[in-house]
Parts: sequence; structure tokens; C-alpha cells
Amino acid sequence: MFTHNSYIHQFTDMMSEGFIFIDHQGNIQIYNRKAKEIFGVIHNQGIGHEAGRLEPDDIVIIADNCLGKDDGGLTPKDLSILGIRDKGLEMGDSIIAIGVYKGEKILPVYKYRKGHENWDTLNLEAYYCDLDIDVSIDNRNREIHICVNQQDFYIEFVNSIGHIVIVEGQTQKVKFYQSRGYTVRGESIGDILKGKPYRAKGKGTEELNVIGKNIFEIHMGGPTINEFYDAATGKDLHYRDKFREINGRSTLCTLLPVDHEGKRMGAVLKVEDISELRRVIRERDEALKSVDEMERKLRDHKTENYLFPEITGESQELFYAKKLAYKASKTNSTVLLLGESGTGKTLFARAIHDESKYHNQPFVHINCASIPENLLESELFGYEKGAFTGAKNEGKIGLFEAARGGTIFLDEIGELTPYLQGKLLQALQSKTFIPVGGTKTITVEVRIIAATNKNLEEEMLQGRFREDLYYRINVFPIMIPPLRQRKQDIHSLVYALLPKICERIGSGKKAISGEALQALVYYDWPGNIRELENVLERAANIAEGSTILSSHLAIPRDKRQISEKSNQIRSIKEVLEETERKAIERALRISGGKKQAAMKALGIGKTQFYEKLKKYKLDSSENRN
Repeated sequence: MFTHNSYIHQFTDMMSEGFIFIDHQGNIQIYNRKAKEIFGVIHNQGIGHEAGRLEPDDIVIIADNCLGKDDGGLTPKDLSILGIRDKGLEMGDSIIAIGVYKGEKILPVYKYRKGHENWDTLNLEAYYCDLDIDVSIDNRNREIHICVNQQDFYIEFVNSIGHIVIVEGQTQKVKFYQSRGYTVRGESIGDILKGKPYRAKGKGTEELNVIGKNIFEIHMGGPTINEFYDAATGKDLHYRDKFREINGRSTLCTLLPVDHEGKRMGAVLKVEDISELRRVIRERDEALKSVDEMERKLRDHKTENYLFPEITGESQELFYAKKLAYKASKTNSTVLLLGESGTGKTLFARAIHDESKYHNQPFVHINCASIPENLLESELFGYEKGAFTGAKNEGKIGLFEAARGGTIFLDEIGELTPYLQGKLLQALQSKTFIPVGGTKTITVEVRIIAATNKNLEEEMLQGRFREDLYYRINVFPIMIPPLRQRKQDIHSLVYALLPKICERIGSGKKAISGEALQALVYYDWPGNIRELENVLERAANIAEGSTILSSHLAIPRDKRQISEKSNQIRSIKEVLEETERKAIERALRISGGKKQAAMKALGIGKTQFYEKLKKYKLDSSENRN
């Protein structure tokens, strides 16, 4: 009834469920593409690797939640090939082990739990043979992670599983990793440790041909496969939409015998992958929970204080920037902080790091403008022994490597030379770099936060900043408003800064008069918060009494003619022009400096828009980003 007709195979490959047909002898005649995906007959995901086998001096990492089950019958004795000869280890125990295959000179590292113990997670972190290795078995969520140099090899399970990653000893490249379908491919831990070759993975690799093979060659038995075979060979057995476990996968199965003219021809098994559905539902629930939690925090009346209380200010302009920064802290994306000098970009970068999942890891700040060009490359990427005249004998690690697992803050990134821009682009794209004078590639996983007070779009158009690097770092831009656009924050900034300044310079406590405070509010602050700090420090130093007066403030006097200016009657033209200017400034700020978006929001043409930028002197670096 079922044949090798190509039309039948094409039709079944279009199905969204797995479809397997075996004949009355148990031989596979149809095994559609979805079934191959469910059971790992094809595997086109992940980094991929070539075909091969385990070789001496390879580094082997094993995570097995039940010795002897779904791991190719692995026994404690089998682990002696890695140097593990622990008499307390028994079948049914859970183990995480790191060792060198047939490498007697290098001791293994391992941790295990007895089979009768109740536990949720088993973890092992180690720096082994120059590799950062982090392994976890999570019984609660039914998943195993093996991380090698920040590269995660993840696998789910229902009851039992054996996960393995192999790293080539000389090159330190991953040469094999376990994935679902290892039973079908004959690549369990037991098989691998006994020297059985493994197949290649990744895009373009050859599929395992299962047609014509007996069902037990591919699925190695189990209740559901036994029922499938029994139905195909004549037993009166059938059911619809029943939960079954096949090869460690949770599935929803329909089993139907196939008869033709009263004769049993075989059986069909239709399979839906529930484990994948469960994973998607869990990820969705976690995402919705995270969104709900964030929205609850943002709705709370204390939100403005909660969002980075170390960043002082209550203005809407600052609050908008803080909200973006908070969202940025919950992602892995590269952040680009835009704004004039002195607006607090370093404070924002530190706050994003402290609120992120990297908060327990290093935060490394480098000002690209403060380090001489000829030293910047070695500072960023380090150097090897004897790389240049004056280099340390032992070499030096770079700031990228020092920030491993954490955040590196590249301040004033617009000052990088084209050569260093290219080196940085490579590091961002591949997470790898080569130290100055070295030949070995170093892999690091770091969160990038960049900052600049330059107009990178214009720098890019002028050929001074690489276009590909610009788009690589401009993933999550945040515009930090200048102080003149959030003058209502000046009061809170003064009250926050002045006590710290007085304590630092040892001047004793000082207050500020209302007249002096008003003078600060009406000044435009081209140097932003940094200038405000300097003005307050100077005033605290020269004020002989306990109160700072307007005469102690080192700001231009024409900016302090408050009463005269505020009491003047202004013409309608002046009022309209001021309103128009503010509308353009707000459109540029909200659009992140993108002129096309600002034009569209304002509803004016390009010529008129640029004329007004020129008229109000807004066509500056602060508004081009």
C-alpha cells in the first residue's frame, strides 16, 4: 500500500507532524522530515562540527543525571578512561565530570550525587586546561547546560539523559557536542567513550538514511516502539492522541495499523513533539512574567526613584532616558550612549551594568580619547612577551579580557582610529581577538556599552568612522539630555552634589542662597553637570561664610540678569519662535537625533526643516545623532 513513490514522500514531508510507516517486518518505509527533526535524524542547528571520533588528549565534559540510563549504558568503570576511579560512584548516580581522554598526567574534575538523594541542581565550574567550563544539571526544569568559554550547549530531557561535549586538546575547538537524536544516530556517551565514530552536524551535513532499516535499529526499543512494531506485525493495537515518551522526547502519538485486502501491511505512527511545545510555552510565560513585572515597576508611583536612584533628577527628559537605560539593562544588546560632554554617560553606563545580569562581573571603563593612539590597541587587546620595546616580560592581558563575563564601557568611541575601529569590529562580531604580537586567538564574552559626544552619522559620511562598526554599536541608542533641557533638575542636583563637594574639600557644610540657585537655573550650562560641579566646588572654596551667594558663582553675568529679563513683555513673534524652537528640539530628542523621523513627526518639508535648524542654531553635534 505504501511504496517508495516520491509523491508520497513529498506529501508527508509537508506535514506539520512526524509521520513514520513501517512494513509488516518492522522495516521503515516512510520517515518524514518532521519526524527526522523531532528525533534528531537531521540536525542543522548550532555551530556544527565535522565527523570524527574521540582521540587521546581530547578534553571530555560529561553531564549525566542517571548513570546507565539514556547514556548508552555508561558505567562507573567506563569513566576510568578519563581518570575517574571513585569506588563510591554507582549506577543510577548523577555526575558532572571533566577529564582528558587517556590523559593520565592530567587529573579529572568531577562532582556527583547519589541516586537516592533529592536535589534540584548540580553545578560544577572549573578552569580546566585553559578552558572556562560551567556545567549544570537542572532537575526541576529538566535541562542540562554545558558552557565552554561562554558557548552554551543546551539539551532538554524528560526523565534521564547523558550530555557530552568534546574539545580538541591542541586547538581547544569544540569537535563534538551532544544533541537530541543521539540515540537514533548511535552517539550516546557510552558509544563515544568506546571509540565509536560520530556524524557531522550543522548546515549542509548529510542526513542519516533510515529508509529500509528496522525500526529497532533507529529507536532501540521502548514501550511505544514495541507497540508500534506489534501493531505492524499483526497485533490488534491502535490509539489516538496519547502521551508517550520516545527516545526521551515527550510526544503526542497516534498509532494506526495498516491493512490491505484483509492483510496486515504495517503500521503508521503520527507524532507531535510536546517537549518543544512545553519549552516554547515556558519561554513565553517567562517573557510575559518579565514584561508584567517591568510594567508593574514602571507603573508604581516610586518608579522614578527606583529607576537608577544614583542618577539625580525628576524631569521627564531624564526619566525617559532612565526608562530606556533600564530596558537596556535587561538585554544583551550593545548600548550606545549619546550626549554632550558632562551629561553623565559614565554614570548611565555603570547603572546599566549594575542593574544587568552581569552585575557581579567586572565593569571595565576605558576612555578612548585619554590613551595615546600607539598604546590603545595593547590596552584594549593586551600584548604578548616581547611584542614591542618596553613591553613587560610576562606580557599583559587587555581590557577586553579583563572584562570577561562582564561589561566593557568604551567611552568616546568616536576617537578611535580607522585601524582600531577594524580591530574592534572583529572583536564585536566574533567575540575573538589576537593580542599585539601574538598568534593565539582569544575568545571572550563581554557586554559592550559605548559612548560618544560626536555625531557618528556625520563622521561616517566623512569617512572617519566605519559604517559597519556604526551599525554594530548603534543597536540600542540612548540620548542623554543636556542640562539646559532639564533645568528643573538643577535644584535636586545642587542639593545632591553640594554636601559631597563640601565633604571632599573639607570646607564644612555650606548652604546656597535662593538668589544663587536662581542664577544657576537661568544659566545654559554648556559644560553640563561637570561644569555645575566645578562651579559649586569653586563657590564652596571661596565662600567665607556658610552660605553660597550669587557673587561666588563663576558664570557669565549676562546669564544672571533674571529679574530684568523675566519682567519684560515679549512680542508674539518671540513667543512663537521660542515655541517652534522647543518643538524642534523635542522632536530631535525623542527621535534620537534622527532628522528624517523628526521631520515626519513635525509635518514639515526637508528644506523648511533645515532652514529652521540653521535659524535656531540647532544643526550641531547634539542634534545630528
